[in-house]
Amino acid sequence: MINTFLKKIKLVIKDKNLSSKLLFVLGALFVFRLLSAIPVPGLNQAALDRFFESSKLLDLINISSGGGLSSFSIVMLGVGPYITASIIMQVMTMVFPPLKSIQKEEGQAGRKKFAQYSRQLTILLAFIQGFSFLMLLKQQGVIGDLNNLGMIVNLTIIAAGSILLMWIGELITEFGIGNGVSLIIFAGIVASLPGTIQNTIFNYDPSQLPSLIAFLVVGVIIVTGVVLVNEAERPIPITYAKQARGGSATGASTYLPLRLNQAGVIPIIFALSILMLPNLLVALLQNLDSATAANVATAISKFIGNQWNYGILYFVLVFLLTYFYTAVTFDPKGISENLQKSGAFIPGVRPGEHTANYIGNVVSRITLVGALFLGFIAVLPILVQASIPGISTLSIGGTALLIAVSVAIDLVKKVDSQISMREY
Repeated sequence: MINTFLKKIKLVIKDKNLSSKLLFVLGALFVFRLLSAIPVPGLNQAALDRFFESSKLLDLINISSGGGLSSFSIVMLGVGPYITASIIMQVMTMVFPPLKSIQKEEGQAGRKKFAQYSRQLTILLAFIQGFSFLMLLKQQGVIGDLNNLGMIVNLTIIAAGSILLMWIGELITEFGIGNGVSLIIFAGIVASLPGTIQNTIFNYDPSQLPSLIAFLVVGVIIVTGVVLVNEAERPIPITYAKQARGGSATGASTYLPLRLNQAGVIPIIFALSILMLPNLLVALLQNLDSATAANVATAISKFIGNQWNYGILYFVLVFLLTYFYTAVTFDPKGISENLQKSGAFIPGVRPGEHTANYIGNVVSRITLVGALFLGFIAVLPILVQASIPGISTLSIGGTALLIAVSVAIDLVKKVDSQISMREY
């Protein structure tokens, strides 16, 4: 196994095209890490640290920003607006059929036009989310009182940082290897590991050794589970109609692979965006000179401040959004039509509507497992902190773990496919 790994590394180094792509990815991620170290003017770091300690939700949102939110950097929004815009555009294809026709029926030109709409929506969302975060952080004393000009300047900087990350992510996807947005989030997760390990070493107490061992064991089990579920597939047998060639009938059999986790990590990131809305609502209500608004804000704060209420709400959101996103992105009818056009069919199932219903039912059943898995991963930090006390500097970030493992597997597969193509 080690020899095979070393052999592949040598092939990567020898292949100038592949090595240049990997170097481009590393260079782009290095630029991203430099940007995440540039803070927005007017930061009160002590107040920001206190705010993060009081809100576990910010730690999770910080993942999608690649660690930029914790340092109040110019890329504090990360690729969140771009991901949200992409999801909204996918949903809009269900509401407005012309958008779906642009995406699927106009070929490459249509896909480019659809991507351009997503970018334009990203700009709008970057300004909206940036303004909301600035208002929330201003209320918490993280930044001082800003006049109109200061608010406009900071908002422009933050929105421009998110748009710049979107551009860097698309460059990585086009000229590098792998999905640029996923790699940016992955780089932020990996960059936070040295600090976490350093804090654990400095705050180490011999009495915490059993908890530390338990943490490592649970971590290995969870990584294994993430890999297994991420790679799990439900194969549906496919048979191609026999054709007469040279006096003999020929046919072929294959299978349609349906991933257990069709939605990936998108439902978790989308759920985080929704969970942030109550905090923003509280910030707005508290600014109103009204006793009723203050009472509503207090009630919302108490509800979301309860760890178990937050965990249950988070789990339910991820579960429902997994089904929703799978329904939006997976089209059983389209697959059925493609199979019928190519002369393929599922044994024992009639072509057309019956095939679409069969595939839809299978996807619904396996999505149940995928949704439960994503929900468990999402609330994993809460469960770990409740079951393994005594370690304050370490927590198994389920979202971070899922993203890191998924991106690493995808990157290895794409590098391996590039190597295989060169060998052939």
